[in-house]
Amino acid sequence: MKIRIDPLGVFNFYLTLIDTSNVFGTLITSALNYKVAGFSECSGLEATVEVFEYKEGGLNDYVRKFPTRASFSNITLKHGVIYLFDDLWSWHNDFVLGRGKRKDGLIVLLDESRMPAKIWRFKRGVPMKWTGPSLNAAQSSVAIEALEISHEGLIMELGA
Repeated sequence: MKIRIDPLGVFNFYLTLIDTSNVFGTLITSALNYKVAGFSECSGLEATVEVFEYKEGGLNDYVRKFPTRASFSNITLKHGVIYLFDDLWSWHNDFVLGRGKRKDGLIVLLDESRMPAKIWRFKRGVPMKWTGPSLNAAQSSVAIEALEISHEGLIMELGA
């Protein structure tokens, strides 16, 4: 019997937020049951290792390169505005009002049977930018809002 391994589709994912101050009391499996929102677009799942170049005297045919720090891009999430549940707006607005709390988050990519296939966890997230929909009476497109999240690290978690 042949096992067929197809690439995962990028259209089926959601976000879960975890209170960072209570990480020890929170299990990822229970967090997977609380979906904050589904999104139409997610970008910024990116990690880069900086490299220090050292030009050693007497070695003219190459430059030595040493890995230094890792850095992580901001994550941007976009989705259609809905009637209820403004959790993302509230999270951002709490920071605007000076009472915000950092949160870890899980971005969960689902397979065709809607089971978690890949899970990326960002650490100590801060919702640094919220963008509301562009409104235009001459158009009939969907109202889209976006949230940009700065964070301190990205981890690939095991599937649930």
